[in-house]
Amino acid sequence: MSGTMKKHTLPIGKLPPEMLAEITRLAPVTDPRIQLGPGIGLDCGIIELEDRFLVMKTDPITFATDKIGWYAVNVNANDIATTGARPKWIMVTTLFPENKTDQKSVFKISEQLFDACRQMDISLVNAHTEITFGISRPIMICAMVGEVEKDKLVTPTGCRPGDAILVTKGVPIEGTAILAAEFSERLKGFLSEEELRIAQNFTHNPGIGVTRDAQLALAHGQVTAMHDPTEGGIASALWELSHASGRHFTVNPDLIPIPALSAKICGFFGLNPLNTIASGALLMTVAQADKDKILEAFKAENIPCKQIGTVSEHQGAGVTINDQGALLPWPERDEIGKVF
Repeated sequence: MSGTMKKHTLPIGKLPPEMLAEITRLAPVTDPRIQLGPGIGLDCGIIELEDRFLVMKTDPITFATDKIGWYAVNVNANDIATTGARPKWIMVTTLFPENKTDQKSVFKISEQLFDACRQMDISLVNAHTEITFGISRPIMICAMVGEVEKDKLVTPTGCRPGDAILVTKGVPIEGTAILAAEFSERLKGFLSEEELRIAQNFTHNPGIGVTRDAQLALAHGQVTAMHDPTEGGIASALWELSHASGRHFTVNPDLIPIPALSAKICGFFGLNPLNTIASGALLMTVAQADKDKILEAFKAENIPCKQIGTVSEHQGAGVTINDQGALLPWPERDEIGKVF
């Protein structure tokens, strides 16, 4: 690997896909019980036990600080939920910046974490907290474990030709909430007080969690794959799911739901909403025969859900716009990094 390294500084955000692929190919995955290891679009590791699968996930929270404990639990639980599993246990490392941290802030973030765990019936099994140098804001890193029965496992590799591509709620829910919370002073005067309050509450309404969305879809039809759009937004999520499954997607970007307030805030900062961190939406592929049942189930629960594309017959990763041959651009970085 060292012979192919390029000597330049990497930007904020996820590693470039080709670099990530090169690194994960070298990862030691030797235990035969590992059913799914590291790779592009593979957000969870899966370990086979005698009677069930354990699903494992790790993710940091680096952009949000206002409700970092809440984000940490929900963002990790989202990825667990995309496998059909229920999140059960969590381990947490919290790093606080030196010369900026008092007892009140430590207790505040801890209580956010505990509240989110209580609401989702997740047990905290281990944690580490410290004040450290070299950072300017709190950072929380979680490892979460869930479990699922063997016949109910869903993985990102399951997309099939002809499957409908659906997305719930809209994008970028998480990005909207982060921008409204972290840059409220800049938005004052552009947004009304009511709009700012609503945007800051996007963490709860429509919400950044997708556990309910995943369970609802699974209860009403055959779901072949699910993915939680995080950094890089829905555009990155489509590419990641396409890579994971080895299937080509055809999508209509105009059908991707963008809440009016999200569009307004992204416009203010000059950000593309499709490339902005988007927890809260659930991206999934479902059997065409069950598509209408699943859409009706979401409608009955007043959860927006739209078809935005189809898994094509072509093998190999790619996301094409409207059968036109043009590829949907894969973001090099999350748009929100432009304002941090």
